[in-house]
Amino acid sequence: MDEDRFAPGRAWRARFAGVSPYVLDTLLAVGSAGVSFWAVYHDDVTRPWWVYLLALGTALPLPWRRRAPLAVMAVSGGVSAVLSVVAHPVMPQLPLYAVVTVYTVAERAPDRQRWAVLAVVVAANVVGTHSLNGMLFSLLTSVGAFVFGSLVRELRRLAQVEAERAREAGRRAASDAARAVAQERGRIAREMHDILAHAVSLMVIQAEAGPLVVHKDPERAIRTFDTIADSGRDAMVQLRRVLGVLKEDGAAPELAPQPRLAELAGLVERVRGAGLRVELELDPEGSPGPLPADVEAAAYRIVQEALTNTVKHAGADRAAVRVVRSGGVLEVVVSDNGRGVRRPADRAADWSGGRGLVGIRERAAACGGRAEAGPGPEGNGFLVSARLPLGEGASREGVGR
Repeated sequence: MDEDRFAPGRAWRARFAGVSPYVLDTLLAVGSAGVSFWAVYHDDVTRPWWVYLLALGTALPLPWRRRAPLAVMAVSGGVSAVLSVVAHPVMPQLPLYAVVTVYTVAERAPDRQRWAVLAVVVAANVVGTHSLNGMLFSLLTSVGAFVFGSLVRELRRLAQVEAERAREAGRRAASDAARAVAQERGRIAREMHDILAHAVSLMVIQAEAGPLVVHKDPERAIRTFDTIADSGRDAMVQLRRVLGVLKEDGAAPELAPQPRLAELAGLVERVRGAGLRVELELDPEGSPGPLPADVEAAAYRIVQEALTNTVKHAGADRAAVRVVRSGGVLEVVVSDNGRGVRRPADRAADWSGGRGLVGIRERAAACGGRAEAGPGPEGNGFLVSARLPLGEGASREGVGR
């Protein structure tokens, strides 16, 4: 309803938007000159030609009123003053040129000039009129034009402020969009790293072991190659999940399904196929209520990356995975009996240098939690642990401990 009410005004503005201001002001000058000429022509006394020229001269500067409002008003007002002195009866009842110039100064001139002009105009109306009614009418006309010009000036200022706010909002929206794109790219990169690093590591280790047992234990070799195929198929499925969001423009939006803790059993089984004995303790139902999807996805990826590192680097034959609730926090612990970290310098390098361990820390931080990695108990093996809050209250608890 409101949009329909303002539609005629927008259509009118659009119609004149492409017209040059000089054309509009020239038409305004012609109209003002016509009013002044009419007043001289219908005077009771026949006036000489130069009076007509003075009447037309009051409107002559109006086409330049936007560029030099004060100068145009001075020239027009000066000619009007001469006309008033030599032939006051021919002054028009409504001097259109005076209304336009006062309005223009009020709208466009600096504040100091505007108020000085208002004082001069009021004084000129008081002194230059020959009757009380004429003085009041002149004051009403000139002061009214000044007030109207001031209102338009304020509206234009407010429009500029709103336009600047809109531009700033657009810049913020573009910045937010760019930030969201960067974050999404980072998320996809982490997902692809986790998926490919885990699958390729298992496939390489199993492929290396296959030729060693193909003659001694053909059945085991067959199981090994079956595990390689399963790992590859699982990697393809997970990659399709991640890349499903990267569609062409115009395609329907799709969210990539996130891994759940229920899939940890399959993950552990594939790692076992690589020859690593893994014990899994999974108790996500230790307290009522479902787990947040982002927490489940983070826990799954943390376990996946920790087991991948164990298979690739630890030289271990046993690992243990523990994922349980503890109050408002999901605890994730992955340990092995491998080489571990022999020197503090190695620990610092392992924590900061590998993309996988950095990804573990970032995933935990994204959930409001934290993750740690380092030597296991008594310096044996390697241990990755994370605490992921399950809610707002739990977040403070999990981070603060």
